[in-house]
Amino acid sequence: MILSDKTIKKMIDEKTLVIKPVTEEQIQPASVDIRLGNTFSVVDDSPSGVISLENKISYKTITTDTYLILPGQFVLATTMEYFELPDNLTAFVEGRSSLGRMGLFIQNAGWVDPGFKGEITLELYNANRCAIELKSGRRVGQLVFAEMDDHAQNPYNGKYQGQTGATGSRVFLDNDR
Repeated sequence: MILSDKTIKKMIDEKTLVIKPVTEEQIQPASVDIRLGNTFSVVDDSPSGVISLENKISYKTITTDTYLILPGQFVLATTMEYFELPDNLTAFVEGRSSLGRMGLFIQNAGWVDPGFKGEITLELYNANRCAIELKSGRRVGQLVFAEMDDHAQNPYNGKYQGQTGATGSRVFLDNDR
């Protein structure tokens, strides 16, 4: 079941769902608007020109209120908001259609697991032929919350728990190597 604005507000008030900072205007009928933070990361060039899943990936990270994403560029960004989901709630990250129509693809690889705590890292890609100026604090998408049929037996406690800032891939920590 997708949560309504009424339920989202109630959960925030009861502190069973934590979203910091959040304003009343961000709460939509069936979602919460997420805003762009001020941390951006790009993969550092590797000498071999190959990124390996087995090795730690190096990133260049900057903190700025304005970021120019170039045509064809991929960059990690973060939300302004820090989230703490209870163990019976999951969330989906959806990009804003208005930005998609400009050629800015906003993605989060998968959904937000129950029990997750942290800022959400966003994967941004500029499919346009022009650079796009990004500003910290601007709405870039929304989080849609869905209640699970029961509490998760094993809430999220993975390698991105507690992340802040544009957090790079930690695939090298996977057990399935």
